[in-house]
Parts: sequence; C-alpha cells; structure tokens
Amino acid sequence: MRLYFLDKHYSYSQVLFYSMQILIKKAIVIAPNDPFSGQPMDILIADGKVSKVAAEIKVDNVETITGNNLHVSMGWMDVFAHFCDPGQEHKEDLQTGSLAAARGGFTTVMIVPNTQPALHTKPQISYVLSNTSRGPVQVLPIGAITKNLEGTSLAEMYEMQEAGAAAFSDGIKPVQSPGLLLKALQYVKAFDGTIIQLPDDQSISAHGLMHEGIHSTQLGMPGKPALAEELIIQRDLELARYTDSKLHITGVSTAKGIALIAKAKEEGIKVTCSVTPYHLSFTDAALRTYDTHLKVNPPLRGEEDVAALKEAVLNGVVDCFATHHQPQDWDAKQLEFEYAKNGMIGLETCFGVIRRHIPQLPLPQLIQMLTINPRRIFNLPIPEFNKEALENLTVFEPDTTWTFTSADIASRSKNSPYIGAELTGKVKAVINNNQVLFS
Repeated sequence: MRLYFLDKHYSYSQVLFYSMQILIKKAIVIAPNDPFSGQPMDILIADGKVSKVAAEIKVDNVETITGNNLHVSMGWMDVFAHFCDPGQEHKEDLQTGSLAAARGGFTTVMIVPNTQPALHTKPQISYVLSNTSRGPVQVLPIGAITKNLEGTSLAEMYEMQEAGAAAFSDGIKPVQSPGLLLKALQYVKAFDGTIIQLPDDQSISAHGLMHEGIHSTQLGMPGKPALAEELIIQRDLELARYTDSKLHITGVSTAKGIALIAKAKEEGIKVTCSVTPYHLSFTDAALRTYDTHLKVNPPLRGEEDVAALKEAVLNGVVDCFATHHQPQDWDAKQLEFEYAKNGMIGLETCFGVIRRHIPQLPLPQLIQMLTINPRRIFNLPIPEFNKEALENLTVFEPDTTWTFTSADIASRSKNSPYIGAELTGKVKAVINNNQVLFS
C-alpha cells in the first residue's frame, strides 16, 4: 500500500508500507441502498482495500483515522478539469493535478483536451492513461470533438473511445458550428458516447470581460450578455432532440439557461448538466475589487442567476458539480483585468464551498451528486460499498469549519479567490488504487 503526505513545500512524498493497516473509526457511511448506510461504522483498510466493516473493530499496530462527525462515501468524481499536460506543465501536470484532486476528495477526474498538443488522437489519450494509471486518482481524458480543437472537422472519436476517452468535448473552446456539433452527436451514438458543451457563443461580445449588467456598466468593463450562453444552450438542446443523442452541458450560469435545461428534461431530451461551485458562491458584484482570480468563462452572473442555480441544485435539475479547475501561473493573473487569463483552481475547495453556500442541501443528495450521478452520466462502474474488492473511498468531515490558505493548495498554480475564506466541510483522506492519501 502506498501512502502520501504533504510536506512544507506542497509536494508529496511517497512511502511504502507493505503490511500496514488503516482503521477508520466511527465514520457514518453514506452509500445508497447499502445496509451500512447512515450508521457509524469502523472500517479496516488492508492493502488499500476494505477488509472489514463492523460496529467496532479492535486491532493492534494500525494507523487510525478519526475526526469530528466523520463520514465516508465512495470516492468523489469531477467531470471537467484542466491539467495542462502536455504542453503547459508549468501551470499543472498530471501528477500535481491528480494530487490536487485527491486533496479535494476526488478519486476520479475527467480532464479537458485543451492541451498542447490537444487530446485529439488515440496516442494522446493513451499518454494520459499510461501516465496516471498508477496514481491515487483515476484520470479520464475527454477526447476532442474537432481536430486540434479548431472547430472545422471531426477528430477520430471512435479511435479515442477505444483507447479510453470518457466523453468528447472541445473543452474551454466549445464547438461553434451547429452542423459540426450535429455530426458529433450522431457519431457518438454508435458507442453510446456523450458530448460535453460549455455554453458560450463566442460571436457575441467576444471581448466581454464580465457579465453584462449594472456592475459592468459601473466598472466600465465590456460585458458578456447572458444571451451568449442561452443561445448555445437552446441550439444544442434542439440538436440533441433531433439526434436523440446524449448531451452534457457544463458551467451553466444563468437562470434562463437552467430553465431551458429543466424544460428539455421534462420533454425527454437526453440532457444532463453541471454547475461550478464558484457560480454558486460569487456574483458579478464581487468584481468590484478587480480580482483577476474571479475572471472566468462563463462569467460570474447576477444575484437572480445565482439564486436560480441554487434552487436547481436543490430540486435535482442540476445532475452533478464540475470544478472547472483551470490553473494559471502568476504571470497570467497578476496584471490588468483586461489581459488576465480566464479560470481559477477549484479541486481543493469544491466540497467546502458547496457546503458553505448551500447549507440546506441534504448531505446524501450532495454525495450522490459527487459520486453516483457523474458515473451514471458517463457510463462508469459504480462501486458498491460492501464489496470485498472496494478500494475507492473518500473520508471527510461535513460540518468542520476551516479557513482555506495557500498551504492547502496541492496544485502547481495558486489562482484561487478562496484563499483566506471560511469553508465548511473538510476532506480527511482518500483511498484508491491501493493507495491512501491523507489531507
């Protein structure tokens, strides 16, 4: 079994313990349809797998995990993150991204293809899988829809799917051509694949720096209207209806956008959606400080939009969360707002932000959105808690209040607006791939 610990330089050292056991004490199990669910149990981990679950386990010479109102669930999953590898490893690489994910409680992460070169061929998909297969986090590449992410012709999606691509998207450069997206939706039906779109019509206010509204006017910054998002959502929903294919829309940020998706679901369109924690916790008013860490796309929206998104989370219209983890180095953020790059890191803060800003969200529902829902959307196996072979767990304290600091960041980049913020809910450890990582 391999255990990882953070050192003061925010890197991870690996220590091998061939016979070490770990005992999780009195952790409330969250596992739907499982006999242990809702009960405080002792869980014994041996060789990176659950070897025993009981009301009380007594064993000598064991590393013990205890905590305040400790909980345990199957490992969490993120569906849209950027690891920048290959090509921009100075911002993030596959190892640092994986460890940032583990630090935030994630044992599975889907990564976007916006690398250099793009993840648009079978060898690039194999590169990601081969370089992460032995790590503590399962990293699943999203294959590009178009060659080189240029939006002009389809990439070899079938070959990438055979190589292990989990879904298809042009990531942070969404497909603009309706005809090309139509072909992609038809193509993936052959293997029951899913297309992911970030809703952004880039022909509308391409130079917009923030949400178009009263605050953009007061700040004198070019705005990006909600229309740029809502037109793409409406268009893509019609394409999904026409093709009867599976579409996942991520980063939904407007009230009308989420209403369109809710209506499409009622009509039987095969659409799912995810929202980011930062679209649930900030409004465009926060940009009065010109904090470049808050420059994102889709942009932060108004209070009514945030309220609508929260309601959509509570009523089940939103299927899962997506961190949109987008590392940027110091030079990309420490300059005038106009020239700063989009994006913030989000893996380490996801759980704490959601618990802080939607405290009324029932914990079992939140965990289902982090575990079962994303795996169902992308046709991934759902581990059962009480199977002997289980080796995919997240251990956490859902009610612990703590202050997020730069020392809590495992990512290579530090572009987070949450540094210094008080969060609720803290990850204690993840167990996956015969490895344990303590947070």
